[in-house]
Amino acid sequence: MPRTPWTRRTLTALAACVLLPLGAADCTSGHTRGGAPSPAPVGKVLGDTDGAGRHLREAGTKNAPGVGVEVTPDTHDGWDVRLTFRRFHCSAPGAGRAAATGRGLAYLFVDGHETARLRSYDYHLPGRLVPRGTHHVTARLYADDGTAWAVHGKPVQSTADITVSDPEPSRSPAPASSPGSARSGGKASSAPTMGGSPVR
Repeated sequence: MPRTPWTRRTLTALAACVLLPLGAADCTSGHTRGGAPSPAPVGKVLGDTDGAGRHLREAGTKNAPGVGVEVTPDTHDGWDVRLTFRRFHCSAPGAGRAAATGRGLAYLFVDGHETARLRSYDYHLPGRLVPRGTHHVTARLYADDGTAWAVHGKPVQSTADITVSDPEPSRSPAPASSPGSARSGGKASSAPTMGGSPVR
């Protein structure tokens, strides 16, 4: 899966992020308006599974959900994760187990290991989960029945790369030299991926 790195020197870390450049949708409670019944289950469950072993549910391209993830160093410890959604709403706690269009949870993975199941935009990633080195932080969308939303047989997800380095107290932040990079405090963005393909 292509990823776009950007470099940000802090006392302890470098960060790279992928952003969703399209209009973001709310990650709301998931309640329907006016007491209307919940949408009927949709999508076809495929025989293929995602990296976590869960079956894929094909959403189709017409109403395909989208997700973007941004990871930045926290001021005190760890990392701040911020998600953006397109045509997707987080289900409320206690929601039923039936899959419904554009609803579910965002699962967060670090280096392929599930870290959290999110019902909101924000999450604080503890520093102990990302020791020195480069790590891949992935947000993937799931339906309420545990199947992974997919488009063209690929999971709907977005990945950000973060690199934790040793502090350099005697040196000021140096500008990055790689294409698309930014100076300390800056950001760079690119199209998120949907199973490895850019979202257009």
